[in-house]
Amino acid sequence: MLYNWLLWFHVISVISWFAVLFYLPRLYVYHVENIDNKGFIEVVKIQEMKLYKYIGVPSMWATIISGSFLIYFGNWISSPWLHIKLVLVVILIGYFHSLGVLRIKLLEDRCTKSGKFFRFYNEVPTILMLLIVAMVVFKPF
Repeated sequence: MLYNWLLWFHVISVISWFAVLFYLPRLYVYHVENIDNKGFIEVVKIQEMKLYKYIGVPSMWATIISGSFLIYFGNWISSPWLHIKLVLVVILIGYFHSLGVLRIKLLEDRCTKSGKFFRFYNEVPTILMLLIVAMVVFKPF
């Protein structure tokens, strides 16, 4: 029964984290494409900060911690599919932290990236999500 509750919590955490991973780069698009509208930019900066710090960081840690317990209780540590999934999750964590670095640059008006860059960059979590879910569902290795 504990395992099912952990799995439930993990899925909720992943969904919350991915909401941030999908939406934050979209806010960055709005930010860089409306740079001359100072009032709008000030609102977007607040949204970016709250989304990253109050939803993104806690949901990332909830995902990592609950996933670690699932690995322990699931006894999958020797499964090759899990190792591939974990590498992809590490890349996703790096991506999330890169969003934090970009957020600070936007906050300080030092970001030189374009809206087009952020539109493409926004596809990274989608690709990683597809691969991660494939590892979990199909367990190909």
